[in-house]
Parts: sequence; structure tokens; C-alpha cells
Amino acid sequence: MGGPSALPLLLLLACCGAPGGANLSQDGYWQEQDLELGTLAPPGEAISSTVWSSSDMLASQDSQPWTSDETVVAGGTVVLKCQVKDHEDSSLQWSNPAQQTLYFGEKRALRDNRIQLVRSTPHELSISISNVALADEGEYTCSIFTMPVRTAKSLVTVLGIPQKPIITGYKSSLREKETTTLNCQSSGSKPAAQLTWRKGDQELHGEPTRVQEDPNGKTFTVSSAVTFQVSREDDGADIVCSVNHESLKGADRSTSQRIEVLYTPTAKIRPDPPHPREGQKLLLHCEGRGNPVPQQYLWEKEGSVPPLKMTQESALIFPFLNKSDSGTYGCTATSNMGSYKAYYTLNVNDPSPVPSSSSTYHAVIGGIVAFIVFLLLILLIFLGHYLIRHKGTYLTHEAKGSDDAPDADTAIINAEGGQSGGDDKKEYFI
Repeated sequence: MGGPSALPLLLLLACCGAPGGANLSQDGYWQEQDLELGTLAPPGEAISSTVWSSSDMLASQDSQPWTSDETVVAGGTVVLKCQVKDHEDSSLQWSNPAQQTLYFGEKRALRDNRIQLVRSTPHELSISISNVALADEGEYTCSIFTMPVRTAKSLVTVLGIPQKPIITGYKSSLREKETTTLNCQSSGSKPAAQLTWRKGDQELHGEPTRVQEDPNGKTFTVSSAVTFQVSREDDGADIVCSVNHESLKGADRSTSQRIEVLYTPTAKIRPDPPHPREGQKLLLHCEGRGNPVPQQYLWEKEGSVPPLKMTQESALIFPFLNKSDSGTYGCTATSNMGSYKAYYTLNVNDPSPVPSSSSTYHAVIGGIVAFIVFLLLILLIFLGHYLIRHKGTYLTHEAKGSDDAPDADTAIINAEGGQSGGDDKKEYFI
């Protein structure tokens, strides 16, 4: 009686699987090979196996499918790719860890819209799974229904994304030099994440990260604590707890806690103007700093009692400086955290030799007036010279009343009034 056809056997194998302890023989019949009496099969090994010829072994190498392990972040998409060199007129199939068929060739077998066909050819079957959940993790099987059925495994690892960390332990303002402890916790990471601390740009060395498994049995909760002493420079500083995990791919996931530090005040005195002179108005500013800010300022002058001024205003005002105002002044800045006293030595200089703005204005006006007067003088000199020159010319023309008169530049007049030859004559040159 002839052997059964290959198709019923394939369908039987696909639906029900091979019977326990049996495999398909080369001619398609079920064949069972028992172990020798008195021997035990090693744990995990099949109780029976199939005997193949050398030609079958060579053919199986080309018919063996292959795939690869994949890692995906929860919520992401993974692509499962299965390939075979010699398909032997058989189709490839993908099954999930629960051995449910996902795709048989290009035909969908499981109604899950997250699973889509990417590529289906006789030599390749690729599918994608979107919005991957932690429950999707496990071994996926690619099968080809040759004689016998050959399979390849793909281990899908799903990374759990850690939640944003939470910082606890800070309740109220801290005093300078006080020691405090902060705690940080993050859940949902897979594998367990690591926590680090920093203060601004400075790394803080916290306790080693503690790991606890979450109730779902798949993810982990990690926690860490850091203890440090605060200083006044820490007032307003941000203490940052960061999560380090491969699922974040370098992205920052951290939480910061700003702290407030209370400390005693400091103060310094600043004069305005910086170089006071006699007769000027002067303000001495007492610049107090602290947390809280100083609420009271006390002004004193060495050698003078009682104190000059006690007020919430930080400035001491001198409306009109005198030499007698010279001396050493003290300002005590006080808050509920304590007090601080600053000193300033005031030396009142002589009145400024530098002309005032009004004097400069008058000097400019005076210069302009002097320049105008100078121009007028020059003009008068030229005008006088001009008039004198033209007057001399007029007298010369008067002297030319006769034909015997001298030239135009000289007038010869007889001292006795004669017109001819006297011995005594006077010459006038104009």
C-alpha cells in the first residue's frame, strides 16, 4: 500500500504537531526510534529521533531558515525577518511565543492589527509588530513545512522605559552647614535602570542604586539616596536626579529639586559719589546680603555717641559735606539669622578744582566775546588806515593848484606864501 500524500501530512503537522516520540520518515511515514533498554534520555532531549541519509542532510542545509534576535523599546515597532535558500515549494510561517500562528505565507492567521505583513516571497517572510508591549517578549518561531519541518528562533527582548524619577526628603528651608538627605525613585525599567545625582554641574556621590522587582514580574523599581552638607553657596541650587537606561537612547530623563539655604548676612559700604568733596551731597549705601535679606541697618561713627541712625533704609545721607564729617563709619546689617558690621573711612577732600558746568559755560561765552572784539579791532585798524590813506591823497590834490606843483606824492609849499623861489621852504609828505 502506497504512502500518504505530502499535503495531508503537512496539514496534520501544522495543525496538531507531531505525535509524542514520533517523527516523519524520509518517505513520509511516521517512524519511531526507541532508546535502548536501560538508558535514560538526557533532560530536554527528545525521546525519539529521525534517521536521515547523507543526501537528506545536505539538502536540509539549504532548506534551513534563519532569522535574528531583536530588541525593541516598549511602545515601539519590531520587524521579524525569516529567510530560506531552498524553500522546496513550501511556505514560511511565523508563530508567537504561545505558538499561535501569526502569518502563513502572505495570509494573516491571528487577528491582531498590530501585526502587519512586510514582505512575503518563497524565500522570505517578514512581519512587523507595532506598539510592542512587555507581554510580547519571548521566542518567535519561523517554520518551513518541508520533510521534516525546519524552524528558526528569534528572541524578541522588550525594554521597559523607566518613569520620570521622583525626589523626596526636602520639606523646608535648610540652615547653613546643615546636613540633609534626599531620596530618588523611578519605576518601570527593564532591565533595571541606574540613578545618578548632581548639584548644578557638580556630581554628587549618592548611595548605590537599589533594585526591586515590580508586581508585574517584568519591570523594576530603582531608588537611591544622597546625603550632603549645605552652604550659603547652595542657596537656590538645583539638586538633580537622572535615570540612565538603554531604552532612553541618550535622552535626558531627570527631576530637579531646588533648595533654599538660610545664612547670616554680610554687608559692605559703598559711597556715592566715590570721591566725596567738601560741599557735595554724599550717600553712604550699606549693601546687605543674606537669606533672609537684612531688615534693619544701624549707623554709627567711631567716637560719637549715641548711634547716628537706626532704620530699615540702608543709606546714610550727608546733604552738605564738611571737613568735620571725616571719620570711620560702621553699618550693622541685621536679620533673624544674625548680624554683620561693615566699616568705611570717610575723608572729605577740598572743594573740587575742576570748574563747574556754569563756570565752563561762562568761560565759553567770554571766549566768544573776546574773539568778536578782536575781529572788531582788526576791522577798525584797517578802516583807520584806509581813511588816513585817502585823506593824504586829498591834500596832495589841493597842493596841485598850479602847473608848477610837485608830483602827486609830494606837496611843496612856501612857508611865506610865495609862488617862486624862497630860501626857506617846508616839505610835507603824506
